[in-house]
Amino acid sequence: MEELVLEVLDDVPPHSKALISGRLTAHNDIMFGRTGGHKSLFIPIQSQEGQIEGGLIGGSARGWLDIDILFIPEPLRGRGLAGKLLALAEDEAKKRGCKGAHIQTANPIATKTYQKCGYEIFGTIDHFIDDFALTMLVKRW
Repeated sequence: MEELVLEVLDDVPPHSKALISGRLTAHNDIMFGRTGGHKSLFIPIQSQEGQIEGGLIGGSARGWLDIDILFIPEPLRGRGLAGKLLALAEDEAKKRGCKGAHIQTANPIATKTYQKCGYEIFGTIDHFIDDFALTMLVKRW
C-alpha cells in the first residue's frame, strides 16, 4: 500500500476545503439520498444607515436549519430580537422544507432565551469553557 502523509496545519486552503467537502457531500448523497445541498441563510440586524450590528447566520441542508451564529449587541438586548430572528429563520426554513432547527451555545442566558422560543435541550458538554456547559438545543415542527 502507498505510504500516506498526514500533517497538522493551522490554515485550510480553500481548494482543499472545497475538495474534501465535495467528496463528503457525494458520499452522503449516496448514503442518505440527494437533497440539493446546503443553502445559506443570513438575517442581519441593521441600523437605518445600513450598518450591520448583529444577526443570525446559518443554513439549511438535509431537512434541517443549522443556526451557526446568533448575535445581539449589548445595547440591543432585551428587545426580543433573538426571538424575532429565530422566528424569521424558522419561517424561511419551513418554506425550504425543513423539519426543525438546531443551535448550540455556552451562554446560559441564551439557553433560556432559546427554550422560551420552543427549543429543547438534547445534549450538553459540562465544563466546556471553565464552569460553562456547551448546550445543544433542537426545535421540531
